[in-house]
Amino acid sequence: MLLTVIGSIIGISIYRAKQQINNVLVILSQNDGQINSQINTQNVKKRFGPAFNRESLYQYRYFSVSFDKNGNQAGLDDSHIVSVSRETIMDLGRRVYDSDKKTGTISSLMSNYAYKVTKKPDKTTIVFLDQSVIMESTNNIMELGLFLGAISLALFTLILIAFSKRAIEPIILADKRQKEFITNAGHELKTPLSIIKANTELQEMMDGKSEWTTSNEQQVDRLTRLINNLISLARMEERPKVTLTTINASETFKKAADSFKTVIDKEKKSFKVKIMPDLKIKADENNFYELCNILLDNASKYCDEGGTVTAALTSDKRQKRVILAIGNTYADGKKTDYSKFFERFYRDDKSHNSKKKGYGIGLSMAKNLVASFKAKLSVRYSGNQIIFNISFKPVK
Repeated sequence: MLLTVIGSIIGISIYRAKQQINNVLVILSQNDGQINSQINTQNVKKRFGPAFNRESLYQYRYFSVSFDKNGNQAGLDDSHIVSVSRETIMDLGRRVYDSDKKTGTISSLMSNYAYKVTKKPDKTTIVFLDQSVIMESTNNIMELGLFLGAISLALFTLILIAFSKRAIEPIILADKRQKEFITNAGHELKTPLSIIKANTELQEMMDGKSEWTTSNEQQVDRLTRLINNLISLARMEERPKVTLTTINASETFKKAADSFKTVIDKEKKSFKVKIMPDLKIKADENNFYELCNILLDNASKYCDEGGTVTAALTSDKRQKRVILAIGNTYADGKKTDYSKFFERFYRDDKSHNSKKKGYGIGLSMAKNLVASFKAKLSVRYSGNQIIFNISFKPVK
């Protein structure tokens, strides 16, 4: 906001100063380099507007040089400036005449001068205007604007430092209470679930298994897993700082991939694994193993029937990044909104009645784990596959 306001004021001031310089040069050119009592007042008013004051025309410092059609100096007028010698005026005039430019700015030891060239069949007149008088007020506005801007910025910074914590304290408190609620509620829910499961098992011992007791056990196990995942996610956010050490990512990822081979083969899906040896990264080994499990489980779960799950841990050509890429064939991937994949409880099946097991929080956990490793996570759809890419900095 400060940049916009102060920048606009300075910009408008510079623009108006340039316009004023141009207007004065045009008037001088139209009057053979003179501002006197014979000047056309109506013409001047058109250029300077209704606020024009005739006396204000005499404030400007200017001079002129004229040349005949052969390029010889024919005249020089220095009656309206005292700080520039005739030799300097002659030199400036010759430089402008030889340059063949019609307008511009030229410098001397004394000041900067704007000029305008008027050519007639028998004479060429060059009028010079000292810009320092006009630009002085603009320069003062620039200096004052920058000074006030710096003071205002410092003041706003101090105000933000003083009040920002108080302003966002309710948000921080609400977020903290939400995480505490999830953790506490999760622990409280575990007790009745354990009792329900124990009672169900006791009933099965007395009356034998039935459709209803089996369903109860399945739902209790489902709720228990969901609660454990929610507690893990809450604890992960409460502990944003993870101690990172150098780990052998190749060995850890191989261990996770091997544990999924049987599961994927059992579902009659292909499993292609590519692991470059001895790739090392900065991470927490247990959390990295959990990250691999989450992505492999997600790929196995949502892979099309008879499809292929791919898992690769490789280095780029320049060995500047270690890339973990896990994907699966997914025919409907073109219509999927990937921006929502990492939202909690998001399921591509809007009704949440999908036959796929899961709760929609695995990828949210994966996102938090990747952030704790200071890595980059992305998802893309390519070659009929949905692929999750995680980019790590290698440790050599």
